[in-house]
Amino acid sequence: MNFLAHIYLSNNNKMVTIGNFIADGIRGKKYKEYPKDIQTGILLHRQIDTFTDAHPTVRKSTKRLHKNYGHYAGVIVDILYDHFLAKNWEQYSDIPFAEYVDDFYDTLQDNFEILPPRIQKMLPHMLADNWLLSYATIEGITKVLEGMNRRTKNRSQMNLAVNELETFYKEFEAEFTSFFKELIEFSKTKLAEIQLKQ
Repeated sequence: MNFLAHIYLSNNNKMVTIGNFIADGIRGKKYKEYPKDIQTGILLHRQIDTFTDAHPTVRKSTKRLHKNYGHYAGVIVDILYDHFLAKNWEQYSDIPFAEYVDDFYDTLQDNFEILPPRIQKMLPHMLADNWLLSYATIEGITKVLEGMNRRTKNRSQMNLAVNELETFYKEFEAEFTSFFKELIEFSKTKLAEIQLKQ
């Protein structure tokens, strides 16, 4: 899953949310260098990724993109699924989406010194372009995919995946909705397990 899903699945605990958000940049046992709740978020992120990558519904979405995008197909699906979470936000939260996003940005800024250097460097761009809010529209997702493509020096051609999104919109949305229901329950269970072990 991409940024928004990981943030949402952190059960509104600000430090767990930070851990879940920064986890991709924390290798091996380096997570132990962080406060307990951030450790929890990092471990939860890893569990979510493992569950997602192996799930047959996600694989169905990924397979649709594999011919044109190879191993980038999974990254694209993560971004597309965040689009459907943002677009259908009111089904998942009572907090208005813009308010939720602003609160998360405030949390990052209030805890800036804890963030890894890579995230500190990324944050001004994230805020300036309001990445999370932009996920709710196809135009916003197009910009995200264009940015990802630039980062791969145009090798991935991820910017073109908006064509598949528009062509198979109903299929991707149905797959997301079905999968995310399971992922929410999985994440609640795993979060409780991780907290119990600490």
